[in-house]
Amino acid sequence: MNVGERHYRTIWLSDDKRSVEIIDQRWLPHEFRIEKIGTVAGIATAIRDMWVRGAPLIGVTAAYGVAIQMTEDASDEALDAVWETLHKTRPTAINLRWALDEMRRHLKPLAPERRAEAAYRRAAEIADEDVGLNRAIGENGLAIIKEIAAKKPGETVNILTHCNAGWLATVDYGTATAPIYLATEAGIPVHVYVDETRPRNQGAQLTAWEMAGHGVPHTLIVDNAGGHLMQHGDIDMVIVGTDRTTANGDVCNKIGTYLKALAAADNDVPFYVALPSPTIDWTVADGLAEIPIEERASDEVSLVWGRTADGKIAQVRVSPDATPAANPAFDVTPARLVTGLITERGVAKASREGLKAMFPERG
Repeated sequence: MNVGERHYRTIWLSDDKRSVEIIDQRWLPHEFRIEKIGTVAGIATAIRDMWVRGAPLIGVTAAYGVAIQMTEDASDEALDAVWETLHKTRPTAINLRWALDEMRRHLKPLAPERRAEAAYRRAAEIADEDVGLNRAIGENGLAIIKEIAAKKPGETVNILTHCNAGWLATVDYGTATAPIYLATEAGIPVHVYVDETRPRNQGAQLTAWEMAGHGVPHTLIVDNAGGHLMQHGDIDMVIVGTDRTTANGDVCNKIGTYLKALAAADNDVPFYVALPSPTIDWTVADGLAEIPIEERASDEVSLVWGRTADGKIAQVRVSPDATPAANPAFDVTPARLVTGLITERGVAKASREGLKAMFPERG
């Protein structure tokens, strides 16, 4: 996607052909900063502290982290160690483990002296593959938006999204936003209601920034306003992303997604989840019982970042100093509440049978 007049991906290989450069998302929407990272420790920090975030982008960043390690030490022991180091950074997003497994699978049969070059090549391929997957998700989701638009000719299709499943969460296009961008480019009138998404405000800070940059009409709402809008017929569909989807269609996504799904079900609003296939965890059947939910620092709840009236970026506390805060980062939406899973191959029913029909090679 474009920032100003220039096209950017969220991660790319630096001119030295060893380090990577990323858009440091901690500073958006108020500052656009690019950070260069050339160590495994730096990659781990960027993932853990959410300089990069979003399951697909986390996976690609980790793949480049393995490549960086291979330039320093390409032994089997180092390959296993970097897998462990990076896997611990974010336990919920399955793309992280998928990318690390893929890199180790690809590199283990090679002689150590061949691993560095092969690692950078495979990491770049994973990045390119992510762009292709998201573009295909966009095309499949666009068909759904077209169907809704056909039922209300001349009117705007109103879409609610949650958190950020945009191009900032992937290498490009995004998952939940890809159909929105393609609909906008196709001339279909769409309007996006953007949840602020506490804590961290990734909807307010990231999704809204993306929408504004791409010229998509949008309105920021507090998290709790979504159900009200659905009750009054103001939402035509919900599209969210996912950090891990189970083999039976349960969806683990940013905290608050489950509540949106409940409101959508109660008001007959279709609830779609956009996901590339590496986000499917075929080893997990029961999302509630088996997916580890990351518990992040309480400061993310107690403190917020923003721009003050004098233009400074500042952090302020919103709760009493003595009040503890809990911060589960994700929740699980049961498959029964999901209208469909928008994948790169089509829209699957949120069930084991639906996913196997879409991906028979995994059956």
